[in-house]
Amino acid sequence: MRIIKTKSYEEMSKKAANIIASVVTLKPDCMLGLATGSSPIGTYDELVKKYEAGDLDFSEVTTVNLDEYKGLPKENEQSYYYFMHEYLFDKVNIDPEKTYLPDGTNLNSEEEAARYEALVQSLGTVDLQLGRNGHIGFNEPGDHFEDGTHCVDLKESTIEANKRFFESADDVPKQAYSMGIGTIMRSKKILLVVSGEEKAQALKDSIYGPVTPEVPGSILRFHPDVTIIADEAAMSLIK
Repeated sequence: MRIIKTKSYEEMSKKAANIIASVVTLKPDCMLGLATGSSPIGTYDELVKKYEAGDLDFSEVTTVNLDEYKGLPKENEQSYYYFMHEYLFDKVNIDPEKTYLPDGTNLNSEEEAARYEALVQSLGTVDLQLGRNGHIGFNEPGDHFEDGTHCVDLKESTIEANKRFFESADDVPKQAYSMGIGTIMRSKKILLVVSGEEKAQALKDSIYGPVTPEVPGSILRFHPDVTIIADEAAMSLIK
């Protein structure tokens, strides 16, 4: 596991974008696993800048996303489909037919989880999986590591943290589809971006605490190629 400490969110974003860009440059038809949330936004901004400068070509890239809210249509501004198009897909030359996310409108949990897992497996091995915070997608703390894509009952703390994006707490989805830890761990390379003091405890627990489903990110210590890029605030509990 390689840990890179940066002075700021901006520096973290640039370093993460450089790693992703190197994968795309060396393997133009690579498969990228992508994440949403506030942490990766700066990374996507930097990738867009590289594309606009003519330094990066996404035309052959395939993407699979970690997760999606269950019950939100694609046109909902809080859906992760909408997020990805707003911050990356609509700003670069990626083929929309090669961008994949769980279908939040499919309310049959078992069916959608099985469909998305089979899809990801059929596409091959993810060359680089981008993640944020210690949960990795919507893999909530629990009593076991989920292997494949599954439907997650979101913890109250997660709902509370996400309600700022919705008009009211009642509008926050209570479930989400998420890649499982097993699916994520089969990626060739994992890149974790962590920003903010509120992530400090989760990051410390992931790196130095016991490997436990209560801290899903702790399992990353068993992966052969993990890079964590964190700003000073996120690293504040790590000496």
